[in-house]
Amino acid sequence: MNYEIKNTANSYYDRKPNRPSPLRVVHDRKPTANIIAGRNPVIEALRAGKIIEKIVILAGVKGSSIEKIKQLAKNNRVNCVEVGKIKFRELVSDTTTQGVVAIVGTKKYVEVEDIIKIAKERNEKPFILLLDEIEDPQNLGALIRTAECAGVHGVVIPKHHAASVNQTVARTSAGASEHLPVAKVTNIANTLDELKKKGIWVVGTDSNANKLYSEIDYTGPIAVVIGSEGKGIRTLVKEKCDFMVKIPIRGKVPSLNASVAGALLMYEVVRKREIQNGQDTNLIPDTNELPIDEVQQTEMNVSDFENT
Repeated sequence: MNYEIKNTANSYYDRKPNRPSPLRVVHDRKPTANIIAGRNPVIEALRAGKIIEKIVILAGVKGSSIEKIKQLAKNNRVNCVEVGKIKFRELVSDTTTQGVVAIVGTKKYVEVEDIIKIAKERNEKPFILLLDEIEDPQNLGALIRTAECAGVHGVVIPKHHAASVNQTVARTSAGASEHLPVAKVTNIANTLDELKKKGIWVVGTDSNANKLYSEIDYTGPIAVVIGSEGKGIRTLVKEKCDFMVKIPIRGKVPSLNASVAGALLMYEVVRKREIQNGQDTNLIPDTNELPIDEVQQTEMNVSDFENT
């Protein structure tokens, strides 16, 4: 909401210069740019196939138009939710919305099959990033940016309990969301089952895992799963992973930010694949995968460097 100073010329307040002028609340009558407000506009947007993230209906609002909106949303596989007055007003303060708004998407989503097809067209082994209920748009944007830079073929996010690719995500990703395919799925666990049937190995992160993230062979078809902020990967999703890995923590803070953990894991995939392809990664070799004599030689060279 905006505020404006009430004009009180020649009023009581002119005679009290030390007393602050009152503020009059002026409601913003215009909805935000990515929201369609009103029953008929929402119906027409659904009929036109416009990219809509979610339909939000004010609880208690009834009518044939509302029922039509719910049916169209169901037909278009658009999530439709009812919220209370306070939550509704957080979205839009306009009282002429007729109790319904559509949150417009900024990203055209693809199917998981489309992501796999991209890998085949590039003659590359699939490299997919799955995000399990990442709710922070800035984390989602950062992960999409890193994924695009690392050559990930596509990102998979859940339809519910997760951030969508909106304007904040697009801005945080520095435009990467416009280039990287993103698929929205109803069930991450079921999607992992389908990927595994196609020969794609699934790797998730867990601070209690037995293996370090650098101890896995990522040179084959890989799907990397990153969990939500604070909660991590859900139990059912963990059970679908072929491997669980951990990132070593040396400090007192128990975990890394989701986007940082994702970046480390994605670039470990890049490193392992470049080593397999004979490319110089300019990194110290992974001693976990070297013969004993080479490990000793590597450690000696590193210590010599530190002593210079």
